Amino acid sequence: MQAIIGIPCDVKTIGLFPFHAVGEKYITAAVGAAGGVAVLIPSLGDAAQLDTIINLVDGILLPGSPSNIEPHHYQGVPSRPGTLHDKARDATTLPLVRRVIDAGIPLLGICRGFQEINVVLGGELHQHVQEQPGLNDHREPQTEDLDLMYGPAHSVQFTAGSWLQHWLGRDGARVNSIHQQGIKRLADGLIAEAVAEDGLIEAYRVGSASNFAYAVQWHPEWKYWENDVSQAIFEAFGAACRERRMRRNQ
Repeated sequence: MQAIIGIPCDVKTIGLFPFHAVGEKYITAAVGAAGGVAVLIPSLGDAAQLDTIINLVDGILLPGSPSNIEPHHYQGVPSRPGTLHDKARDATTLPLVRRVIDAGIPLLGICRGFQEINVVLGGELHQHVQEQPGLNDHREPQTEDLDLMYGPAHSVQFTAGSWLQHWLGRDGARVNSIHQQGIKRLADGLIAEAVAEDGLIEAYRVGSASNFAYAVQWHPEWKYWENDVSQAIFEAFGAACRERRMRRNQ
């Protein structure tokens, strides 16, 4: 039984008009790795539509994005000039996260999605990780070679008793790194699952959630079929979505 996995869109200007869009790699992973049917959610910031979406989907995948969450959502200082924001996505995903968790709908956050969940639950972000004392540069290499851009960049250590440790039967992995923002303060109720070499939190689960609620800072969707960590994450997410689908159909 295939579950319906909702993926919120970014809003991008193409030519003269705004378009709602999701990177194909997230759609491919939701279908191929999680085994679901992908449904794109327009970022309209409409609370009534969000309530309807909650009744439609069996899971939500919050994708990465070139844009950053506006810092006023976590009491951060104003962004530097030129920072890309997406007010429409903020107005959609931030209220959606709370609804999804409260409804017990499986939730997977990736990169920006990882940051969104932390912000909604009361955490804070570094806007420029590479400028923080003791933290490394987590930005991608400047290249048009996607395999190099999304290639393994650093190690993460799985925390003791983490789901990652349980899924994979080991204590760490190499992951890609394509972000400038990162966790400054982990929200209360979030449980760290993986930590980078410099101590930056790279994965967590929502401890109080009644269903699967998980997020990673790296990009497991990229060529997931070649990576056992990616496969483990999406298989667990997909299984939770299918279980919810079955319960709804009983």
